[in-house]
Amino acid sequence: MTRIQKLNRRKILEAALEVFSAHGFRGATLDQIAVEAGLSKPNLLYYFPSKEAIHVALMGGLLEIWLAPLRALNPQGDPRSELMGYVRRKLQMSRDMPRESRLFANEMLQGAPRLSDTLGDELKELVDAKAEVIRDWSAAGKIAPVDPHHLIFSIWALTQHYADFDVQVRAVLGPKADPFEGAGQFLDMLFERLLAP
Repeated sequence: MTRIQKLNRRKILEAALEVFSAHGFRGATLDQIAVEAGLSKPNLLYYFPSKEAIHVALMGGLLEIWLAPLRALNPQGDPRSELMGYVRRKLQMSRDMPRESRLFANEMLQGAPRLSDTLGDELKELVDAKAEVIRDWSAAGKIAPVDPHHLIFSIWALTQHYADFDVQVRAVLGPKADPFEGAGQFLDMLFERLLAP
C-alpha cells in the first residue's frame, strides 16, 4: 500500500470506531463512516467492500490491543505485582479508550456475531493459559486461593465498567467528578485484600 492508501485506511477505521461506538453495528451506515472519514462512499468501498469488512478489521485490531495487558502477565514475576499491574493497565485502557471498550461491549451484547470464532480460539487459549499461571500461584501459596477464570472476569467487569457505563457512573458521581480519580485506589485496595495469602 502507498502512504496515501495507508492513511485513508487509518482514517476509515478511526471514523468507523467513532460511528460504531456511537450507533452500534446495526445503527451504523457506510454513509456515516464515509462522512466521518472525509471520504466519498465509493472511495471508502475501494478500501473495504462492506460495513461488515470494516467492522471485522476494526474488531481484529481492537482484540489485539485488548488482549495485550493479559499477555503481559509474567509467570516469573511477583504474582500480586503482576495481577495488580494487570488491573491498573485495564483501568487505564478504560480511561484512554472508552470508544473501543464500548465497541467491544456492544459486540459481546449482540452475541459476538463477527468475533465468535476468534473468541473461541485466541481469547480462550490466552485466558486458559493465564488462568493456569494464576492457579499455580494460588497452589504455591503466593496468592489467596481464587478461581482464576472468575478473577479475570471480575477484573474485566470492574475496570471496563468505567468506560462501558460512563453515563451511569457520571450521573451518580456528578458531571464534574472524575470517575477514575478514586477508582484506582479502590481497585488496588479491593484486589490487594482479595489476593493476600
